[in-house]
Amino acid sequence: MQQETQQRVLYSLLLLALIAAPFAGAYPVFIMKVLCFALFACAFNLLLGFTGLLSFGHAAFFGSAGYVTGYVVRNLGFTPEVGILAGVAAGAVLGLVIGLLAIRRQGIYFAMITLALAQMLYFFCLQAPFTGGEDGLQGVPRGSLFGLLSLDSDLTLYYVVLAICAVGFLLIMRIVNSPFGQVLKAIKENEPRAISLGYDVDRFKLLAFVLSATLAALAGSTKTLVLGFETLTDVHWTMSGMVILMTLVGGLGTMFGPVVGAVVIVVLENKLGDIGDWLATATGVTWFQTLGESVTIVIGAIFIICVLAFRRGLVGELVARSRFFRTTRATAQPS
Repeated sequence: MQQETQQRVLYSLLLLALIAAPFAGAYPVFIMKVLCFALFACAFNLLLGFTGLLSFGHAAFFGSAGYVTGYVVRNLGFTPEVGILAGVAAGAVLGLVIGLLAIRRQGIYFAMITLALAQMLYFFCLQAPFTGGEDGLQGVPRGSLFGLLSLDSDLTLYYVVLAICAVGFLLIMRIVNSPFGQVLKAIKENEPRAISLGYDVDRFKLLAFVLSATLAALAGSTKTLVLGFETLTDVHWTMSGMVILMTLVGGLGTMFGPVVGAVVIVVLENKLGDIGDWLATATGVTWFQTLGESVTIVIGAIFIICVLAFRRGLVGELVARSRFFRTTRATAQPS
């Protein structure tokens, strides 16, 4: 109970900080991008961290929802909430189709099936006329929410995106802490035992897969509105690898870990050059100015360090160490 109270206080403080961030000089569009990827990573963590299913095809849901949302808003002229709902519905349907094909396989076979099907979608998006091919879907307008609230202002859109991501995160928390979530954890820990207890394991895993795909689609749809475009990058297998990296760096199977992982990776991708310039100025070492050209190398090095030194991820290690110190303190106290 005390731990749950601490988590609620932490999440409340984080939400207050995000609400105040634009007034503290933070760039709203950048924070919105981080929020979208954080929701994407949390959606993936629901599948891998709490169900034990490694998908190499989550970019399919993230990117396809972005394409659908962009097309509905730009080409069909619908309002942004309709575009987001259309993208989420497309992601859910795609998740159901891929899940039905892949869910009866386990381990590397499951991962390879999701990768193959996601790459098929990538080549479809490359060839389809409405996606813009290699140029992508450009010029997606933000429009007006419910036809009343204009989203042209970055500040207005920021709070809409914050509300969407907060609801998505709360939904994931509710799923994980529900009886359904406990069954998912049991499947991850010992699937044969869950089967022996009478649970239809395939049905639970399929539902978890669809829920994860739906939330990933919500993140992709929202990102398209934020940036105003959708490209092939979001449906490529490298995006699936990126969300895996975010989850592992932050902490697999933790609620807050994927958020931290998303912040670390997105900041490195977008601000590594600025960080290198600051280090070069502070230390006098001009080599740091070249960091902006080595984003992939730096991210790979961080991943290797996390695997070797922080196997539970940043948040996972922090939680494990705090539990260790609490246990040690309790043991040391005289009875």
